[in-house]
Amino acid sequence: MRISFRALAATAGLAALASCTGQGSGGMDIDLRGMIPGALNTAPAAQAAQARPAPDAQGVITFQNTRVAVARQGDTIAAIAARLGLNAAQLASYNAIAANAPLHAGAVVALPGQPAARSGSYGNQTAAAPAAQQGAAPAPTPAPAAAAPRQHVVTTGETAWSIARRYSVSVADLAAWNGLPSDMSLRPGQRLLIPVAGQAAPAAAATAAQAGAETRTVTAPGTGSPTPEPPSASRALPTEQTPAAATPAPPPAGPDLGATRTAASTRGRFSMPVNGPIIRPYAKGRNEGIDIAAPAGTRINAAASGRVAAITRDTEGTPIVVLRHENDMLSVYAGMDDLTVSRGDAVSRGQALGKSTTSGVLHFEIRRGFDSVDPEGLF
Repeated sequence: MRISFRALAATAGLAALASCTGQGSGGMDIDLRGMIPGALNTAPAAQAAQARPAPDAQGVITFQNTRVAVARQGDTIAAIAARLGLNAAQLASYNAIAANAPLHAGAVVALPGQPAARSGSYGNQTAAAPAAQQGAAPAPTPAPAAAAPRQHVVTTGETAWSIARRYSVSVADLAAWNGLPSDMSLRPGQRLLIPVAGQAAPAAAATAAQAGAETRTVTAPGTGSPTPEPPSASRALPTEQTPAAATPAPPPAGPDLGATRTAASTRGRFSMPVNGPIIRPYAKGRNEGIDIAAPAGTRINAAASGRVAAITRDTEGTPIVVLRHENDMLSVYAGMDDLTVSRGDAVSRGQALGKSTTSGVLHFEIRRGFDSVDPEGLF
């Protein structure tokens, strides 16, 4: 089942809603169809990203605006700090991870401070002069200069998919540039590089060119086609230790995002109505609330104490519940059924309102009078 919503922007409808008494069965029961956000859509098509520059001999990539270290097998923050002559505690705090926490190979660790100017370059990566003087392997062939990547600091509730959507990049490129694990786990405070849009990776382009240059044997009709030579005939297949499908993945080094967000939300004026990742963030004029992943049958709770101001249904018959709170505040819940409340009921914070539908998404809004506000700022 797909949820259809439209933006809650109709002034007359909200004015009538704010004036509901919520007492008994009298008063006007507002039909919010035509006021709830429209069909969930995805961000514009992600742009293809340039290949991430290769690190130098010390495992460091230097851009115009930042430097990052690429973790090696068995590395920790303390090991990287010792290798680069940095303060381990400061580096750990800058990346929001314990100094002795193990890092998987390829993970990106942001280095504090601005990069110093050096001679030589690889795109925006500058070559390390001391390493070259000591007879280290020569730097890769310089690539054309490109825009420096931006940094993004992960906040509670964000996922790799929501961050990729926000910057219009593919989640695969985001993972490749930051060495994310296969489960795409993130931790609050983690610093990510936003891939720079550009051409396909050089390796991929070379492979495509090679494939296009291959000749094909043309045979006479009725004689059949020759069997192609398998790749393993010219080069051995890589040796891989593939774990069984039932093998549980190791827990990520960072804290559990859901538990962190739920604990933090109890200190705000409003709480998360359901414990799940935010798959579509608030965007004024485009998405007047947030969309939260909620598997079918998940309990949906009231974000704050108040009274049920209205219950209506969208064009597909899915209930929409509006609660009125103090100081002219409204909260809207769309994408649930099996309601446990009725119009005019007084509800307390955390009280069950219903359950999520088979769509697996709860759309949640908070409004102050006529204007929508970012719910994440009130948790």
